[in-house]
Amino acid sequence: MSIEFTSLASGSGGNAYIVSDGNTTLLLEAGIPIKKLKQRAGFMLSRIDACLISHSHNDHCCGSRGIMQAGIDIYTSRETAEAKRLSGHRLHTIEPKQQFQIGSWTILPFDVPHDVLNLGFLLANRSRGKLLFAVDCFYVPYTFRGLTHIAVGCNHSRELLRESVEQGHIHPELANRIRKNHMSLSRVQDMLQANDLSRIEEIHLLHLSNDNSDPDIFKNETEKQTGTPVYIA
Repeated sequence: MSIEFTSLASGSGGNAYIVSDGNTTLLLEAGIPIKKLKQRAGFMLSRIDACLISHSHNDHCCGSRGIMQAGIDIYTSRETAEAKRLSGHRLHTIEPKQQFQIGSWTILPFDVPHDVLNLGFLLANRSRGKLLFAVDCFYVPYTFRGLTHIAVGCNHSRELLRESVEQGHIHPELANRIRKNHMSLSRVQDMLQANDLSRIEEIHLLHLSNDNSDPDIFKNETEKQTGTPVYIA
């Protein structure tokens, strides 16, 4: 078995993903209420060993308290914990570029540019593979070797976003905020080109905009670039 990555929710309405190496199962983000999370996880929260949260926006952490009440430890930055007033023995604060271990996963958090402190995660299991996870960021400022799986936010197409502004569907100020805080397809393509993909097995595109993306185009363009199976969350 390699790494298994599953999307429970993705987008501005909430984000939650499960990643497992066959030994340790992690929840990435808690951006949906605990009741909905239980339903989408098949009422099997007991199989989740811990939860990683990238940043303090509600669509990534609104279910945090419910997760801890369910007996699951949360790992996030001190800034996110303070912003959401999280506390208790289930809370573990982490720092960018300070590696830690959860079960069979070795995890390296790293900072990515957003309008609040935001963390990406490199999750590695020596025998299973290496997953890069990054959402809600303008770009990924680091490169990695030996990636087998990538799960990355691919929010919009520059062309579709420009058309939305021209047609009056979105305010120019909001469009500028989107450009500065979320990766476009072209930025994801640049990121993929910069990284070592010699071992890549799967790519997952996350957090697509409902109005400013095209899942079929995003999938086809990314598969054409990488020769790798691409999945749309």
